[in-house]
Amino acid sequence: MIEWAEKKGIRIEYIQPGKPQQNAYVERFNRTVRYEWLAQYVFESLGQVQDYATRWIWNYNHERPNMALGGITPKQRLAMAA
Repeated sequence: MIEWAEKKGIRIEYIQPGKPQQNAYVERFNRTVRYEWLAQYVFESLGQVQDYATRWIWNYNHERPNMALGGITPKQRLAMAA
């Protein structure tokens, strides 16, 4: 993976050893993806997964209330900050 990333000009950044809280948002999001849809369906192609992921992330950001944000969507939170 590291070689592939280097060829594509992608810089890999690691969290500091012993600091898993630096990755907490990513881990929480990954868990949500895994439990809400990825592990619940059998996909027949990568394109099918990509299509479902695109629709799911739109719903996640625009329609799904987030309790950590006080029951509003990330889109609503962003609008309030602007």
